[in-house]
Amino acid sequence: MKKSKATFTIILGVIIVLLLAASGWYSIQFNDWRLIVPTDFSTYAFVPQDLPMIISTLLFVLYVLYLAVLILRAAFAEKRRQKTANTTRRLNPKLGLLGFTGFLGFGGFWTYSAYEAVFPFIFFAFFGFFGFFYEGKMSNTLMDERYVENRTQAELTAHRVTVGILLAVLLVVGHGRGALLGSLDYTLIAVLIALSLTVALDLFLSEYLLYRYDSADQLDGGEE
Repeated sequence: MKKSKATFTIILGVIIVLLLAASGWYSIQFNDWRLIVPTDFSTYAFVPQDLPMIISTLLFVLYVLYLAVLILRAAFAEKRRQKTANTTRRLNPKLGLLGFTGFLGFGGFWTYSAYEAVFPFIFFAFFGFFGFFYEGKMSNTLMDERYVENRTQAELTAHRVTVGILLAVLLVVGHGRGALLGSLDYTLIAVLIALSLTVALDLFLSEYLLYRYDSADQLDGGEE
């Protein structure tokens, strides 16, 4: 992703979050909490004052789809590039700032209380984008035998940690006959949050450990 495009994506996300927050404040102050509190859409009647909340929510959903498209395109492009290249991709470490989009996951607590929608909790997985910082610091690194070995070791370590966390989550959630906190909804939310954070940890940890292993090898080589 080009620097200008990455900057645009970050700024756009911040603007949309601010618009969503502003429309929520407007609804609370001047529109009797409409579309903030749980809404029965079978009896819902549109009023012009609902437009800020509707528009900002629609923009938020479109932004999520835009991010998904960018991620998929980058993944396919990287797969094609690695077939012919012998160096890592060039990446700006500032792309690690995309990890802050993970905080959008906290919006799930609001959407659940208002619409019983839990999908925003998936944004917690975006904390894994902080790994772009370490990947960017290793841009254009020669993918020699040493690098491949370090990458394999880093990925295996990250996978072992995350698998251990997943097993712990399954043991906690599956313990006993009752649902977590006495509610199946809360159980679903807890599992969704745990899975999203585990994915984020796996993405971040694999890049961080690779950077550490590579830096340690270079330091050892320099001392020799």
